[in-house]
Amino acid sequence: MQNEFDVVVIGGGVSGCAAFYALSEYSDIKRIAIIEKCDGLAKVSSSPKANSQTIHDGSIETNYTVEKAKKVKLSAYKVRHYALNKNLQNKIIFENQKMAIGVGEEECEFMKKRYEDFKEIFPNLEFFDKNKIKELEPRVILDSSGNDRFENVLGSGFQKDWCAMNFGLLSENFVQEAKKINPNNEVFLNFRVKKIEPRSGGYAVISQNGDEVYAKFVLVNAGSYSLPLAQSMGYGMDLGCLPVAGSFYFVPDLLRGKVYTVQNPKLPFAAVHGDPDVVIKGKTRIGPTALTMPKLERNKHWLGGISLDLFKMDLNKEVFKIAFDLFSDKEIRDYVFKNIVFELPYVGKRKFLKDAQKIIPSLRLKDLQYADGFGEVRPQVLDRTKRKLELGEKKIATNKAITFNMTPSPGATSCLQNALVDAQEIVTYLGGKFDLERFYQDLSPEELDSL
Repeated sequence: MQNEFDVVVIGGGVSGCAAFYALSEYSDIKRIAIIEKCDGLAKVSSSPKANSQTIHDGSIETNYTVEKAKKVKLSAYKVRHYALNKNLQNKIIFENQKMAIGVGEEECEFMKKRYEDFKEIFPNLEFFDKNKIKELEPRVILDSSGNDRFENVLGSGFQKDWCAMNFGLLSENFVQEAKKINPNNEVFLNFRVKKIEPRSGGYAVISQNGDEVYAKFVLVNAGSYSLPLAQSMGYGMDLGCLPVAGSFYFVPDLLRGKVYTVQNPKLPFAAVHGDPDVVIKGKTRIGPTALTMPKLERNKHWLGGISLDLFKMDLNKEVFKIAFDLFSDKEIRDYVFKNIVFELPYVGKRKFLKDAQKIIPSLRLKDLQYADGFGEVRPQVLDRTKRKLELGEKKIATNKAITFNMTPSPGATSCLQNALVDAQEIVTYLGGKFDLERFYQDLSPEELDSL
């Protein structure tokens, strides 16, 4: 049968491409295909325009618990090991200074305690007092008059770390390496999936143009589109989706490295941070904002890309109850409304300036430029049964040769860890082999003792 494969991966972002690579390099699966709806790989969430270009290892992400940081660190180091092993330094992975800062006495006390809790996980983690921060990141301390800001500022981080990454180029590299290993593997671009249906002991993946690709196992890594595809087949009916879009602002090259702030634990969205852009040199990005919208993918026009699939999923009383519970909290409600204002012409820029000045107090209105075309939708999963918002990644494993993944942040950082889990499931189902020891030798030597 034409276009018949052992495995078809739907989604050409970094998660799908990592699975494509892991199966090609470390398993005995013969024929693998990757399907992508765009005309190139990593054009949506994995594009460098769509994310903060950060390998999130838990060292400066203040919303991570110690236990989560331990897990995320291992995931992050797999990506880092891969890039360094492939000699992708200063092409795909970049060495930067990075820190998390607390501003004001309450946040400074939090940073002191956090440093003590996390230094065991990150032995090289440094603690920075206000003077040290001024030396490393003078713009964080100096106000518009050139004097030290009045608040106390404390932080922790690294003066050098391989922590910045172009996940778009990483996606392309995964596929290039996979094709070298097995030229029989295929990439199908401009293939927008209309439906997936059981066929001859496997599945037919059918495009909107009527093209068909066949697989014994289908792995869906389609970002915001994974849940609608799952529900079209009757899976994940207990879940809903809260799409949250992030926007960024450009400022001049004012930061030497990454500067993150303390996150409100009530808020499931990233706190404002500053990242020197790895693609557009001489620019620092400040953000993200967090705006809920009825879209599975961002579009430059407000009404463009409104998702009917989303309305089919979420027009039910459980989802409205979850939303009501979230909005009943004043801090969350104020945060949501503030982020709506951030998107408004004229007013939004002025409101956002106050948040951005937490990182760069000398920032002026004329320094801010809305990063048009930057940012993307992140699907936050709603559990209808538990009636709550579920943070992090979600997997729907059907045990019927099809698996669906939803990977909001830090999905890009965890791409090889997720690929490992998926590859082992796929190989077990198909009766193949996966070389876990070689995978760990190459990408996670820290875990070799666990075998």
